[in-house]
Amino acid sequence: MKDKKKMIGWVLSLLIFLFMVFVSAQGKFFEFEGKEEMFSKMGFTTETMFYIGIVEVLVAVLFLVPGRVGFLGSLLVTTYLGGAVVTHVRVNEPFFFPIIIGFLVWIAFTLRDKNFKKFLTSK
Repeated sequence: MKDKKKMIGWVLSLLIFLFMVFVSAQGKFFEFEGKEEMFSKMGFTTETMFYIGIVEVLVAVLFLVPGRVGFLGSLLVTTYLGGAVVTHVRVNEPFFFPIIIGFLVWIAFTLRDKNFKKFLTSK
């Protein structure tokens, strides 16, 4: 049973990573019609969004590393997603998706890291 939970945690972690890198960050690196207008509405230049995309990829990579680095990556991904929530709230756009991803990050990390589960349940 433990191996099944760990496998689910790693699959979910990989899906989150793939979403962050190949869906979310991709738009920050490549040109598309309306990109400048969309980012301007959020209060960012395309150059700034490029750097934000680099940060997004880096925290997603850290999230996939097992152990303490993965814990740090989970914290950083959650922090990054908090910034996304604030940005969407500020421009009056739906903001629930980054919150859902944040919950999934911690579910995935908890399922895949047995030491974190011990930490949560220790008294």
